Amino acid sequence: MGNGHWDQWVEEAVSKLESLKLLRSLRPINLRKNPENGAKLDAFEVFDGLRQWDRTAIEVDISHSTFHDWLNEIPSCGDLETRGSAEGDKLSESPCFKKLLLFSGNDYLGLSSHPTVRKAAIKAALEDGMGPRGSALICGYTDYHRLLEAQLSELKKKEDCLLCPTGFAANMAVMVSLGSIASLAASGRRPKKEEKVAVFSDSLNHASIIDGLRLAERLHSVEVFVYRHCDMSHLNELILNCTTPKKAVVTDSLFSMDGDFAPMAGLVKLRKKHGFLLIIDDAHGTCVCGKDGAGVAQYFKCENDVDICVGTLSKAVGCHGGFIACSKKWKQLIMSRGRSFIFSTSMPVPIAAAAYAALIVAKQEAWRRRAIWERVDDFRNLTGIPITSHIISLVIGSEEKALQASRHMLISGFHVTAIRPPTVPPNSCRLRVTLTAAHTKADVVKLVAGLSHCINFRDVVLHNSGPHSRL
Repeated sequence: MGNGHWDQWVEEAVSKLESLKLLRSLRPINLRKNPENGAKLDAFEVFDGLRQWDRTAIEVDISHSTFHDWLNEIPSCGDLETRGSAEGDKLSESPCFKKLLLFSGNDYLGLSSHPTVRKAAIKAALEDGMGPRGSALICGYTDYHRLLEAQLSELKKKEDCLLCPTGFAANMAVMVSLGSIASLAASGRRPKKEEKVAVFSDSLNHASIIDGLRLAERLHSVEVFVYRHCDMSHLNELILNCTTPKKAVVTDSLFSMDGDFAPMAGLVKLRKKHGFLLIIDDAHGTCVCGKDGAGVAQYFKCENDVDICVGTLSKAVGCHGGFIACSKKWKQLIMSRGRSFIFSTSMPVPIAAAAYAALIVAKQEAWRRRAIWERVDDFRNLTGIPITSHIISLVIGSEEKALQASRHMLISGFHVTAIRPPTVPPNSCRLRVTLTAAHTKADVVKLVAGLSHCINFRDVVLHNSGPHSRL
């Protein structure tokens, strides 16, 4: 559904940039030798179930020195213990390394280890190296990048898409560009209060959204209002009390530290009532939620009500980078005003090639998406905890108790880290568990057995959003 006032405002901003000769362009460099072959679906090998190589996405090794330091909370700057003898003999599966089952990563579909994704990266690297090294606006934008953008815009059902070096950079670019609507309209002077963009942000939004809004505030182009987490009554109250015409709401679609969904139906209802711009960060929903993996908006059947969808390629896609799915006008504005996009080197072409292949695989291997939700059901049935997503937040309370639980899981052979301030508020420290398509039911059974020794599942309740527990 269109958003008339905002369509007009972004059109005016782009026209202003064009009149000032500040409208930027992307000029793709053609590297791919046989572009018609690379886009054919039958060129990508897919599978009908888990294979042994899927385990590499969830089975990891750490050295005994790392294990010891972790258990004793000894600070580390990432010092690496080399496999093999002290004299540097050939690598071996040394007993000084401990195997862990990973339940803390974001590779939700297990695609980082998929042979088709690997082959796509290797082929691009062998043929074109890393590609031209420069910002996208100078020389870093190639046909690899454009092909990936087209695939993402199709997935998200948006007119166009803009790649960014990271998901963090994507959110920063959107927030700053949002504010530029006001600064461009003010024609060189500082926007008055009523001319600024009023941005309403969920209190538990990702740090990249928060930092982007802070930067936009410093540029005197936005006024930020924070509403209580997923509280539509509070959001409605804040909007009603705001006289600024230009209003936007930004929210995570699936919250990374609590595992709960944004109230999409409520947001859509308020959008229709107030006409605000709706921006979602679908980092944890892309390729996981919805019948086609299009994300949380598809899952809640409201894709047309989302104006801008930010996402990442480093989670379910199993690669690296970020993207902004939006209209062509918004793309023109963001690539002309989004500093984190403008002043960053574009992603290497092997990453773009791998991400494109991963999106094809994710679409063709729909069983992976189903497997995630089967693991969610397994965890729910085994523990009785009414989780709603593949992100499980077991809030314990103090740092000491969370670290104690994490140490127990480490000793038990699980990579499950304690999440502490400043990532989460004080006294809400937690174990954050993530379920993936690469996990089996047997893996989840082992995980639950380990957790049962440090958490009483009967004491876990849903408070506000995430499961809270007592040791």
